[in-house]
Amino acid sequence: MSGAGKKVVDVAFKAGRTIDWEGMARLLVSDEARKEFATLRRAFDEVNTQLQTKFSQEPEPIDWEYYRKGIGSRLVDMYKQAYDEVKIPQYVDNVTPQYKPKFDALLVELKEAEQTSLKESERLEKEIADVQELKKKLSTMTADEYFAKHPELKKKFDDEIRNDYWGY
Repeated sequence: MSGAGKKVVDVAFKAGRTIDWEGMARLLVSDEARKEFATLRRAFDEVNTQLQTKFSQEPEPIDWEYYRKGIGSRLVDMYKQAYDEVKIPQYVDNVTPQYKPKFDALLVELKEAEQTSLKESERLEKEIADVQELKKKLSTMTADEYFAKHPELKKKFDDEIRNDYWGY
């Protein structure tokens, strides 16, 4: 197998081991998404298996002597010469160097977005807890207790009353 083909097989094999299929499956909520995910995983496994078996093996060498006995040496020599003259070009990867920096930049951006999202999630969870607590206490809470938790609103109301602005 050519060096580039072997590299593709190695990369696909490593990718198959590093994908957190279970973790991704836990994130899915709809049945349709689960079906599509199962289809994707099955297709990936099939391609990966093919890469590991079919394309990772070196072809068996040709037994030219066997054919010389059955066909004749002149014809076999002609085929052997043609076979030896076939040169399979080596794959030169000129795409990866172009897109690797862009991909790395996207990964950095993704990590930043993930951190921002986690912080926002924490803030929203805290806000939900505060609203649920407020909902429980709302019927028995006094204005002083509410303003103690929200001093900015107390200042706003005090300013409105001081300026004789009653909202209409």
